[in-house]
Amino acid sequence: MTFTRIDLETWERKELYLHFINEVRCTYSATVSLDITRLKGERLYPAMLWLLTRTVNQMPEFRTALTAEGLGIYDRMHPAYTVFNRESKTFSGIWTEAGSDYGEFRRAYEADAAEYSSSLKFAPKPNRPPNSFDVSMVPWLSFTAFDINIASQGNYLLPIFTMGRFSDTGGVRTLPLAIQVHHAVCDGYHVGRFAELLQEKISSFNEAGAG
Repeated sequence: MTFTRIDLETWERKELYLHFINEVRCTYSATVSLDITRLKGERLYPAMLWLLTRTVNQMPEFRTALTAEGLGIYDRMHPAYTVFNRESKTFSGIWTEAGSDYGEFRRAYEADAAEYSSSLKFAPKPNRPPNSFDVSMVPWLSFTAFDINIASQGNYLLPIFTMGRFSDTGGVRTLPLAIQVHHAVCDGYHVGRFAELLQEKISSFNEAGAG
């Protein structure tokens, strides 16, 4: 993992960043409907975790963070996600390292999910890396809008993704995805571009995980 500090004085987003981090601290969310027909027959959650990670790693705006070291960009990110305990009806947050091979990631995901989904702890898997982003899924609920209210000092810059229940209409399967970002590092253009790139990856997905 590499964290590259941003030189604020030469950064093209300097004025936007300072405005949205100091004057009007602003996060926002946008919900998009993804065509996931290509993923029929695949385990949806690990496939989407991997595709989200590949898209996040393609866009520096989704890897920008404010840490104890300062403002900077991680070179790569890994997904931190929720798993559901069917007995207690609670969830735990775990993470899995994501490389370039989908098969390896899926096997690692399945091992982690099997080990930790029966836990009653909030974060049963230790050593979550700082270069990770949050993903959750609400498969019981189909939504057209979803918003997370973060009670913090307004300096959490990394994205948060929430997936809902998919639906099938006329042979087309769609999935709602809520994308939550901080305006200091992500504008509407970046969210739109992210959704476009993610859809391209979903549409080109194959059994080898290419996408």
